[in-house]
Amino acid sequence: MNRFFMTSSKCMLAAPALLLAACAVGPDFQRPDNHLPASWSFATRPPASAADPAALTRWWRRFHDPKLNLLVEQAVNVNLDVQQAAARLAQARAQRQGAASSFFPWLGADGSERESQVGGSGPGAGHARSYQGGLSAAWELDVFGGNRRNLESASARLAAAHSDLDATRLSMAAEVALTYCQLRAIQEQLAVARRNLVSQQHSAHITQDRRGAGFASDLDVANATAQVSNTQAQIPSLETAASQSAHAISVLLNRPPAELVGRLSDPRPVPTASAKVPTSIPSDLLRRRPDVLSAEANAHAATANIGVAVADLFPKFSLNGSVNQASTSLTDWLSPSARVSSFGPSFNWALFQGGNLQANIRIQQALRDQSVLAYRQTVLVALQEVENSMAASSNEHKRHAALAEAVSANRRAVELSLQLYSAGQTEFINVLNAQRSLFQSETEFTLSNLALASDLIALYQALGGGW
Repeated sequence: MNRFFMTSSKCMLAAPALLLAACAVGPDFQRPDNHLPASWSFATRPPASAADPAALTRWWRRFHDPKLNLLVEQAVNVNLDVQQAAARLAQARAQRQGAASSFFPWLGADGSERESQVGGSGPGAGHARSYQGGLSAAWELDVFGGNRRNLESASARLAAAHSDLDATRLSMAAEVALTYCQLRAIQEQLAVARRNLVSQQHSAHITQDRRGAGFASDLDVANATAQVSNTQAQIPSLETAASQSAHAISVLLNRPPAELVGRLSDPRPVPTASAKVPTSIPSDLLRRRPDVLSAEANAHAATANIGVAVADLFPKFSLNGSVNQASTSLTDWLSPSARVSSFGPSFNWALFQGGNLQANIRIQQALRDQSVLAYRQTVLVALQEVENSMAASSNEHKRHAALAEAVSANRRAVELSLQLYSAGQTEFINVLNAQRSLFQSETEFTLSNLALASDLIALYQALGGGW
């Protein structure tokens, strides 16, 4: 037995030299070519340095809202989608460990006790016992690199799982931030509606007083009352939307829907941040965006799987050994005469399988082609999302400025129309039109605040966030 293990050890020490000298069949992975623009079409400032890793880190803090910071930083850890992605990462890590195990020898043990009847069932019949046990070992030599390609594929899948986790965290941070901004926008809309309702009720009282004095018609009173009722009708819907947004945030943080309603019920303005986002250059998306990195890693894994399939065309070499003890008596079981040992190399070669091996190679090549195309599509979509977000953000700032002027002008119009109407110098329809325009412009201005925040969130997400 000692000689067997000494010989086995010498061969095992020599095996790495064989592995180093061996080749790995199949294509080596190269990142697919991408025709990327040199700059963004809507860039408004020189690109940030790609060497600055903190350029987009914790981007949500740029909105200067402590409550938003707390919500996002909790969500990226406790959200159930994030936890599922973390579990998939653990699975990929274990699969890589399994692939790496193919480089080590395996050792097994077996044993049995058997009782058999001899001499039939007559007077001379008897029973015989036998005892058997042993150790066996084998080590596959990865001569053609099939195991190395399999480990390469598993490593790429692990990298993809890492990037998928980062992508899930980025998506979750953006979703929490967007839902939070929507909640604040709804609260602002409620404030606008209630403020306009007070103004409209005041106008309705003036109309009723003027009708009592004979200076206004029933039509004026009816129009004023209708406007008040229409505004009142919008408030319950906004209150429902506010509750639903708070529920959504609670669920994103892995909590019961109503748990955060009280903490989020205190109205606050829509968070704002500087529009000067460090956009860097388009090629940085290939190193920053988690979904692009994941798609690249999946293409790498699919390329390595071609090598695994090609290696099946070649023989597989192994070093095998076994030591067995067999005896009819336990007292003699460990004696040298009961020992049978063997050691030596072996190979097996699938010479013909009806084209199955070649078909598998073509399957893996097709899967590689699909993953490369998916990678290129992911890159194009990433470029599109950045361009869309930059265009939306740039144009929304222009719209926001115009709406601010409209709100100011409409407020002045309401004041003047009420003064003129109270003095009997204009029709009530002018008051109604001015109040409707003010309500609409203030609502649009609030929605523009949300759009500005949403566009920035989308841009940070499109650029890859802080991961």
